[in-house]
Amino acid sequence: MSPSDRRPDDAWDDGGPERLYVITGGRSGSSARTTLDLVTLIVAKSGPGPGMPPEQAAIVSLCHRPLSVAEISAHLSLPVSVVTVLVGDLLNDRRVISRPPVPPAKLPDIALIEAVIDGLQKL
Repeated sequence: MSPSDRRPDDAWDDGGPERLYVITGGRSGSSARTTLDLVTLIVAKSGPGPGMPPEQAAIVSLCHRPLSVAEISAHLSLPVSVVTVLVGDLLNDRRVISRPPVPPAKLPDIALIEAVIDGLQKL
């Protein structure tokens, strides 16, 4: 099929699976040694380098301040699975660092809370 035979709806779809396949090199998982989830914070160590793929350069530019994987995904309008592959490559190249999310605060024991409430009511 020559380019003149193509219909308008046959054009390259920027959000289509073909583009995402090309961006990730056909990989579906992160190559990073650390686990990346939606709330893992990513911080760039420097600016984008010459010859860097545009999507990775965009991630490095965005991450001059800590951003979560979910935020990067939203800014770039890319699926989280694609972002984790790209961030994994950047982690392996040491262009970014990851920070695990702050663990949720451990809640005090219920018996302690009840004892404090009981003590306050007796005042």
